[in-house]
Amino acid sequence: MDGTSQTPQEIKLQELKKIFPEVFAEGKVDWEKLKATLGEDINFSNERYVLNWAGKSDAFKVLQAPTTKTLIPAKDESVNFEETENIFIEGENLEVLKVLQKSYFGKVKMIYIDPPYNTGNDHFIYPDKFSETKADYEKRVGDKDEEGYMTKEGMYKKNSKENGQYHSNWLNMMYPRLFLAKNLLKQDGIIFVSIDDNEVHNLKLIMNEVFGEENFVASLIYDKNRKNDAKYFSVGHEYMLVYFKDYQIIKDQKLVFRTVKEGIDDVKEEFINLKKRHKNDWELVEKGIKDFYKSWDEDDERISLARFNKVDEKGPYRDDGNISWPGGGGPKYEILHPETKKPCKIPDGGWRFPKKKRMLEEIEKGRVVFGKDESTLPRIRRNLFETDKEVMRSVHFSYAQTATSEFNKIFNNQRIFDNPKHFDDIAKLITYVTEPNEEDLILDFFSGSATTAHAVMKSNKEDGGNRKYICVQLPEETDTKSNAYKAGFKNISEISKERIRRVGDIIRNELKQENERKKLEIQFQEDSRNYKIDLGFKVLKLSDSNFKQWQQIQNKDAKALEEQIKLFVDPVSETATIENMVYELLLKSGKDLNSKIVNQGDYYTINEDELALLLEKANQEIINKIIASKPQKVIALDKLFKDNDQLKTNTVLQLKDAGIEFKTI
Repeated sequence: MDGTSQTPQEIKLQELKKIFPEVFAEGKVDWEKLKATLGEDINFSNERYVLNWAGKSDAFKVLQAPTTKTLIPAKDESVNFEETENIFIEGENLEVLKVLQKSYFGKVKMIYIDPPYNTGNDHFIYPDKFSETKADYEKRVGDKDEEGYMTKEGMYKKNSKENGQYHSNWLNMMYPRLFLAKNLLKQDGIIFVSIDDNEVHNLKLIMNEVFGEENFVASLIYDKNRKNDAKYFSVGHEYMLVYFKDYQIIKDQKLVFRTVKEGIDDVKEEFINLKKRHKNDWELVEKGIKDFYKSWDEDDERISLARFNKVDEKGPYRDDGNISWPGGGGPKYEILHPETKKPCKIPDGGWRFPKKKRMLEEIEKGRVVFGKDESTLPRIRRNLFETDKEVMRSVHFSYAQTATSEFNKIFNNQRIFDNPKHFDDIAKLITYVTEPNEEDLILDFFSGSATTAHAVMKSNKEDGGNRKYICVQLPEETDTKSNAYKAGFKNISEISKERIRRVGDIIRNELKQENERKKLEIQFQEDSRNYKIDLGFKVLKLSDSNFKQWQQIQNKDAKALEEQIKLFVDPVSETATIENMVYELLLKSGKDLNSKIVNQGDYYTINEDELALLLEKANQEIINKIIASKPQKVIALDKLFKDNDQLKTNTVLQLKDAGIEFKTI
């Protein structure tokens, strides 16, 4: 309520909306649609199938505008900074994605994001004034309090459903981020985006535009909870849209994804226990397995395994598989019944195996079951423990209460974050689309409580993988009345970092206990899993450049221009440090954040011979050392050659003769 009375115009618009809801878009009348609805002869202007919204052209301008920002290390907030290859970046994700473009272009295997759902209560950055300059935008999104934390007033605006550009604002926020994220994906990369009913329709359209409709893979559905107090329907599900970067690459490489059947290990454990208890009495073991299946709820993800309800020494199996050629027209060779030695009945569609030799091999392996005599069609037998891989289903049960409970355990049963995703859901996706030993990189630029970081570490622990992550989270303030704030977490990124630390400690202790237990057991088979899992993470923070930026002088102000030229005698910012300059030049040279940085005393080397940085002093002796190390490129501060033009001239000539690229700042 805004305390004002309704105007006649508002009343008429509400009446019109009841009659013609289809002619309204974001609360405003689309006059072309209204005329068409009323039967007038009209041609829609520029008619074609296209997604459009208020501010789309400005969204393009935002994504195309370069950034001068950089990332600076925060080693005191990191764990094992020098050795780890996991990265946590604190900062506004649009600017971070721009900073990463050069160093991580085409290097990310998987992206998972859980963006704002646009429920009407979300706070996120969107340009409410398209006329604002880039400097104004940077100032607005860079507002900080006296301790350096981002302020809600500067960072966010609540995108209320009463807003005249409610959907457009969300699209303006999402479009440039998705566009830049696509650049970071490998050609065989894949992206997962969580969403709910509020924007799933627009997300699908915008993803089709950015990634291409042909690269759509699936819409996954997650049943999160039951809402018994719902007025009409108990809507407890969310979606996850899945897109490839390039489906043709996936097809050409013949890549397939398979996952272990949900609950297969549970059934194996129960089968082993029943065998021991009943001393291989298969009738009793089979009864025990069926009773075990009955203990599951109807919506248990393991329930499909209950079809394997017969048991012998090979474990649970089913023998109802169709042995005929799919669609008919299969081969019709002779197969003898093992008891009667007479030719079996041949299915009308022919045998499913193209050659008799293959059929005999399957019979030999016990994968074909015969009837009492040759008059009954044989059937395919499937052993549960031989067919433990399957394609992931599109519908999943993942209760929100369970996710919250698991998260709270990490923080000593304190509820300091609302609606966390379950790390197991993300871990299943990670193990489904990545390989353990490929050092695949996973990116999440709406990191929230760092669920993706948790999922990557869990996945690596389970299969000994060597996957890495980059997580990006804004230092969004926590409410002063919240449990998080009372627990000492002033912003969301502090929660994220603390979660990663705690999960690392938990996994480290679990591995220690497993190793201690194994020392007491006889190892019949060596465990090939790699227990040297990377549980550390580098913290880096979005920051202004270490180098002064040229400002456009308006109105041809000669004095202002003169003052700016004086500033650029030394281009290094007053707040710059040598280490921060190293990281900025590393990124802007296209080197990734896990590059090997070595302080050689007088200069720095990046990845041994790829790059040398001369940032503190310059003399002939140092230049000789650099030339001897044979780097591909050298970057130096121009001020180091001040009052020594001869040294600079000689350096340029010597490096050119040595085939080394040279650049000064």
